[in-house]
Amino acid sequence: MKGIQQPLSNAQLEILKAFSHDLSKQELVEFKNWIANYFAKRAINAANKAWDEKGWKDDDIDRLLNTKMRKSKNK
Repeated sequence: MKGIQQPLSNAQLEILKAFSHDLSKQELVEFKNWIANYFAKRAINAANKAWDEKGWKDDDIDRLLNTKMRKSKNK
């Protein structure tokens, strides 16, 4: 028998438990910045890992930046 799927993730539930009280405006800004920084660091780490695994150099990135990778739709 399948379990009932929760509408919230485990991280969302933990955040709700931790912040069951109101934050001041400043605390809320700080919290939002903390979350944004957390996910930014994760994205940077993932990009750095891909960079290292693929052995990319600056020239490779310049080439990618100047390459049209999106395919146009033929109508």
